[in-house]
Amino acid sequence: MQAIPYPHLNETIYHEQLDNGLHVFVLPKEGFQKTYATFTTKFGSIDNKFQVEGKEVVQVPDGIAHFLEHKMFEEPEGDVFASFASQGASANAFTSFDRTAYLFSSTDHILTNVKTLINFVQNPFFTDENVEKEKGIIGQEIKMYEDHPDWRSYYGLIESLYGKHPIHIDIAGTVESIAQITKETLYECYYTFYHPSNMSLFVVGGIDPQEVIDFVKENQATKTFKPQGTIQRFYADEPLEVNEERRVTWLPISLPKCLFGLKEPAPSVSGKALLVKELTTKLMMDILFSSSSDIYQALYEEELISDNFGHEYNISEDYAFSILGGDTKNPDQLVSRIREEVEKRKGPGLDETTFERSRKKKIGNFLRMMNSPESIANEFTKYRFKGIDLFDILPVYESISLADVNLRFREHFDWSKLAISIVQSRQPS
Repeated sequence: MQAIPYPHLNETIYHEQLDNGLHVFVLPKEGFQKTYATFTTKFGSIDNKFQVEGKEVVQVPDGIAHFLEHKMFEEPEGDVFASFASQGASANAFTSFDRTAYLFSSTDHILTNVKTLINFVQNPFFTDENVEKEKGIIGQEIKMYEDHPDWRSYYGLIESLYGKHPIHIDIAGTVESIAQITKETLYECYYTFYHPSNMSLFVVGGIDPQEVIDFVKENQATKTFKPQGTIQRFYADEPLEVNEERRVTWLPISLPKCLFGLKEPAPSVSGKALLVKELTTKLMMDILFSSSSDIYQALYEEELISDNFGHEYNISEDYAFSILGGDTKNPDQLVSRIREEVEKRKGPGLDETTFERSRKKKIGNFLRMMNSPESIANEFTKYRFKGIDLFDILPVYESISLADVNLRFREHFDWSKLAISIVQSRQPS
């Protein structure tokens, strides 16, 4: 067991890679009653074409990672949620673009719940019958989201930004794509991506690291896994231009929704350099568009935005894009006004006072996050699969300069890479 100290945070993570390749991380939090654990595989919605070393290239139906997540909770003797509940734990799971996570939180029976978490994820149970049944359940979920204005505006924007890269595909897939899923394709994805060497277990809370790691080692020693070759993922070459400049969706809503974003080329950096680019851009976006910013206040007074106006920035080694917007009475005027306000500031750049205020806020938010076992576990794994150490965030924020932020400001806002997604309340007559 390796102890990895972070003296600037007064934290120490304990790590061990087991013989089967599984990475186990434990972060003890003295005095914490709640323990939170995630068992995560590097397999998300974008991983629909891949090759395991020594085997043929495989193309699988869109939405299969999410479908597989649903099926993992079904066991021959029933639903695993009941087992967690009887042990005083709350369990859940989620699928994102690049990972699938299974998790629980509990204040008691921690090792028993860790065992339940590991065992059900490492014990797939797929049959022709339960796969067909799940198609109907997920199909209804997909149709439900088709009528959800926020979801349609969000994915409408991603589909407008990207036309080739699989990030533009809904995480759940489509009714047509999931109809192609069989128990055989599920098992193929399972044995490829759910091999211990492609997974991480992270446990945080008032626990003893050695006890947890020894317990997991003993559990894994009773199981046999075939050797796993390197997994290569294939993503279609994405053009630099946006896929669609403007998309309008018609749904019965009281106020239009408008999201717009800027597409960047795939980053030419990875690891810590990728983190620097991410945090610099997020800091720049916060300075410009947080609720305390001049732009936000002006748009709010003009009644072009409401309290749900927000912004985000998404980046990996294969894609990078921003998203802004929310409810608005006039989508086109909102986009026009933001362009106008951004362009006014490009010449003089952002000022030192607002930069320092936003940076201190970001650092404060990160330090507060260190009191949330859920946030620590989910963020740690998200960054680890990108080759990034979560605990580098604080020193990176401290190293970012105003010049760095202004450089990203001028780089990012290339309006030729703008896409707009609007959900309107009625169709034109």
